[in-house]
Amino acid sequence: MKLYEALAEELGDLMASGVLREGERLPSVRQQQERRGVSPSTVFQAYYLLEARGLIESRPRSGYYVAPRRLPAAPEPEVSRPDPASTRVDVSELVFSVLDASRAPDIVPFGSAFPSPLLFPLEKLARAAAASLRNIDPWSTVADLPPGNAELRRQIALRYQLDGVQVPADDIVITNGALEALNLCLQAVARPGDTVLIESPSFYAALQALERLDLKAVEIATHPRDGIDLDALSVALEQHQPKACWLMTSFQNPLGSLMPPAKKQALVELLSSHGVPLIEDDVYGELYFGAQRPALAKRFDTQGLVMHCSSFSKCLAPGFRVGWAAPGRFARDVERLKLTTSLAAAMPSQLALAGYLGQGGYERYLRQLRAALSGQQRHMLDAISQHFPSGTRVTRPEGGYFLWLVLPEQCDALELHRQALAAGISIAPGPMFSAKREFRNCIRLNYGHVWDERHAAAVATLGRLACAQSCEGGVGLSSAGTA
Repeated sequence: MKLYEALAEELGDLMASGVLREGERLPSVRQQQERRGVSPSTVFQAYYLLEARGLIESRPRSGYYVAPRRLPAAPEPEVSRPDPASTRVDVSELVFSVLDASRAPDIVPFGSAFPSPLLFPLEKLARAAAASLRNIDPWSTVADLPPGNAELRRQIALRYQLDGVQVPADDIVITNGALEALNLCLQAVARPGDTVLIESPSFYAALQALERLDLKAVEIATHPRDGIDLDALSVALEQHQPKACWLMTSFQNPLGSLMPPAKKQALVELLSSHGVPLIEDDVYGELYFGAQRPALAKRFDTQGLVMHCSSFSKCLAPGFRVGWAAPGRFARDVERLKLTTSLAAAMPSQLALAGYLGQGGYERYLRQLRAALSGQQRHMLDAISQHFPSGTRVTRPEGGYFLWLVLPEQCDALELHRQALAAGISIAPGPMFSAKREFRNCIRLNYGHVWDERHAAAVATLGRLACAQSCEGGVGLSSAGTA
């Protein structure tokens, strides 16, 4: 056990025994440093870990305090049960209509796909960008064509190594965000009319990619806590002979599910036995609330069939639009597709990110980001427990920034979306996450924006609207006693 973990455990025991009480201020970082003879970094890491676990909370210019007790939690959703038949995909018009209606700056962005830009180190990124452009090599305009900037690929390869995965820098292809990486990987292995296996519910951009490429989707039963059902996946592999499987194995959008390491290994072995490539969408993997990053499915790949894709858009620099693919045996195919579709990712963005990563400090920033997201999740879960109707089920993900709510059967998510917009609130209705427009009584909420009175009031408003639809007359989960 590391020193900061031991300190966190000790403080956690004090809270559990009542020595440290609810609302009580913890010793300052300086006090802990002087009394315990540890570095400020050790104390901060311990406090970040406790904050991520929901045991303490930070107060600006005041310090850290023991967090208040949580309200009774809503029960979790059950595993999805999708129709096992393949289907053509037709969701783009619905997705575009929802996203277009959610862009106004005065809207409370619970339907957004990004966390708050206020959480990102924009000033440090700007300084890294300025420094890189001052020292730019004119020949980089040619050298940074696919597979991309060599230094950025080296930094990404180093991060893979920290995760126990050996990926040569030459096998990494820099893209315009993760979505392009995922689309290129899909194009490398599938042709029009082919079948692709996806989760249920599934990320709407994956559905749009299948629709655009004229691919068929087979939705597989998925558990909101530990991901896709491997038995159902095995049956689908035999029945449909798919050309690829596109999954989010860590903090899936919209469920937030996290596949345990053993299940990821079993997933990779199952797909490998059928020769089916896994397109691993891992854009939320850095946003974990536990002690260490979840294992990548790529870690268990021995045949080069896992096409790992990620980006800096969700955890560092959304406006830079820099992602990458580590496509294994398909690396050269993806590189050529990148060259013939969009040529190259923006050179200034690549240089700025390479410079930022090379300076150090990325991990420290990520710890702060994770602690902030964890605290915002607790606030939203408590508000849902207080205001939403009896019978509501809610996920409790261990990372990312989305909650998936299953409302009572009487509720209509699309109608709730329209009513919420009229009240100045965006949400993501469930049907946009299904090739067959299922999940009509489900919604996805984004807790990635800094929690304040406006956001608390917005959850209360959503709860009242949902209660009206379900004929509960405004009875919240906590008062109804359904924990």
